[in-house]
Amino acid sequence: MTTSICPPKAFVVIASGAEAKFFVNDGTVRDIKLKHVGGLSPQNLDDEGPSGNRPPESSNQETDEATSAKQLAQYLYAKAHKKEFEHLVLVADPDTLGEIRPILHQEVTQKITLESAKTLINSPTEDIERSLSAD
Repeated sequence: MTTSICPPKAFVVIASGAEAKFFVNDGTVRDIKLKHVGGLSPQNLDDEGPSGNRPPESSNQETDEATSAKQLAQYLYAKAHKKEFEHLVLVADPDTLGEIRPILHQEVTQKITLESAKTLINSPTEDIERSLSAD
């Protein structure tokens, strides 16, 4: 699944429990140049819960983050199913990565070329490019 590369035209997701930013690598494997192509903010958090049952010890924030991970997983599946990307780079803080990993559809996981547990959601694009080059 993970081969530690960010190929040209890879769809790059930088996620946290509260949002996701999307990029495409317009550069090469060695010279990553990210182009911002959108983002995703969780919607209807009160109406759409996370997958499965909420453990009683979960806080509202934890439930919202799990719902956000579910919505991101659904979004990525829809894009993968429409063949909108061939390679996926998934970077998320450790908690979010732990939430999303088990709910990603196989069609999505087969496209992951790099998976990284880092908190980069508020980082400038240049810092994200450097981080991906170092992985």
